[in-house]
Amino acid sequence: MKVGFIGLGTMGAFIAANLQKAGHDLVIHDVRRDAGANRLAAGAVWADTPRAVAEQSDIVFTSLPGPKEVEPVMFGADGIIAGVKPGTAVFDLSTNSQALVRRFAEALADKGAYGFDAPVSGGPKGAETGRLAIWVGGDRTAYDRFKPVLDAFGDQARYIGPVGTATVAKLVHNMAGYAIQTAMAEVFSMGVKAGMDPLELWESVRQGALGRKRTFDRLGDQFLVDHYDPPSFALKLAHKDISLAVGLGRELGVPMRLCNLVLEDFNEALNHPGWDSLDSRVPMKMQLDRAGVAIKCDPKAVQAVLDADGAT
Repeated sequence: MKVGFIGLGTMGAFIAANLQKAGHDLVIHDVRRDAGANRLAAGAVWADTPRAVAEQSDIVFTSLPGPKEVEPVMFGADGIIAGVKPGTAVFDLSTNSQALVRRFAEALADKGAYGFDAPVSGGPKGAETGRLAIWVGGDRTAYDRFKPVLDAFGDQARYIGPVGTATVAKLVHNMAGYAIQTAMAEVFSMGVKAGMDPLELWESVRQGALGRKRTFDRLGDQFLVDHYDPPSFALKLAHKDISLAVGLGRELGVPMRLCNLVLEDFNEALNHPGWDSLDSRVPMKMQLDRAGVAIKCDPKAVQAVLDADGAT
């Protein structure tokens, strides 16, 4: 199977290398020819345009910074869609916009080809070692046919659903990480200014409840199943802890903007009759109400997901 690869930056270079190591013949393109030097030395063929890549390939991967780079690569006069053959699968590994991935998938379908949003997660180290999550949205039958190629550079390729759903999963994952990162900066700056050694602080909090459990696994306890009574830890007790933390920040002169927003949310939650003794995750219901969505998963289905990979 001839594999086309467009975008040989930090992530793309490692992914393309792993595809070659797995025995796939590569046709490559990048805005800088020198970015493909190692792949060319290993036997890859250079194509001058994305169109030329598509004309020669059974499957095409794009690994680009974002929508403004993907758009011309897909839709330009010398873009993928101009040269794609019927039956070809195009997997966009970029973190992209849902509107754009749906649009290029539709354009590819008009040419008899398959378009997938397939963002990856694992960073440069994961790309190098092949330990990547690959979330894929698109035609399920075509996904199953081409999955062995995905397995050449990722250990967790997963079909998510129709085109656009994988992009949503990636944005949820990344935005959660950056929000948590911001909160971590706030609380650690407060802890260090309060007199703690940063290494000792980090070492100690890693052993707490939050440190011992994977971030997204915690959503299965109350939020996904919509069950907040009896509480694991009551809202009124959590409100007390938050108040103490932001109070200490004020005393120390540490700005804690995100944490103060959390306090506002918990203040609002306490104003709901009967919520003070519910679980401390119950303020999450307020966001569902604001967004106009409802979440109530089958507890057995949630547990099955956790059991599947040994989560506790």
